[in-house]
Amino acid sequence: MSLKERYLEIEERIQKACIRSGRKREEVILLAASKTQPVEKILEAYECGIRYFGENRVQEGMEKIDMLKDYKDIHWHLIGGLQTNKAKYAVKYFEMIHSVDRQELVDELEKRASKLGKVQEGLIEVNFGEESKFGVREENLKTLFEYTLTKKHLKIVGLMAIPPYFENPEDVRPFFRKLRLLKEDLEKSFNVKLPHLSMGMSHDFEVAIEEGATIVRIGTALFGERR
Repeated sequence: MSLKERYLEIEERIQKACIRSGRKREEVILLAASKTQPVEKILEAYECGIRYFGENRVQEGMEKIDMLKDYKDIHWHLIGGLQTNKAKYAVKYFEMIHSVDRQELVDELEKRASKLGKVQEGLIEVNFGEESKFGVREENLKTLFEYTLTKKHLKIVGLMAIPPYFENPEDVRPFFRKLRLLKEDLEKSFNVKLPHLSMGMSHDFEVAIEEGATIVRIGTALFGERR
């Protein structure tokens, strides 16, 4: 199956999930998770109409962004965990950072964005109790979010999570629902609007959309199995 065929299939599934949940297709961003993919594959996805790409590693992302700098309409998101010492590069290169998860990173992002005269958009990554993953625990989410509100150059626009993997996508639904409820609670508690929920990947994005995802991060289903 070609990338174009896979894209059309994903697109159809996104549209059906939107219809099932009474949402408009334009409410959901298809973010191509392009980690380890060569620039040629990214351009192939671009030709299909995809404009949002997510990289896991800052260094790899920087190289691709530099190579594709003439494509002004590409939106680059950082979707992997971010080390504090890489924050300055992340701010310089990426439009949105999905993995804000601690105060020291908030401070560093604020400092770097301030130097560039930029307001950096970010998502707070929530960890549902898995030791091996990045993210703030849900009991500490409010404290971290409140801390970000004191910053002028970092704007949190929503939440992100990578729930535990289940063979059956329905088993992931409670985690997606919980993330949406956490977002709604922040909106109510702090009287803010958080437009984004980044959740759902290749095997469970339809369930994520039904639960309110605005960004679905799709790699394998689009690019094929990694060799």
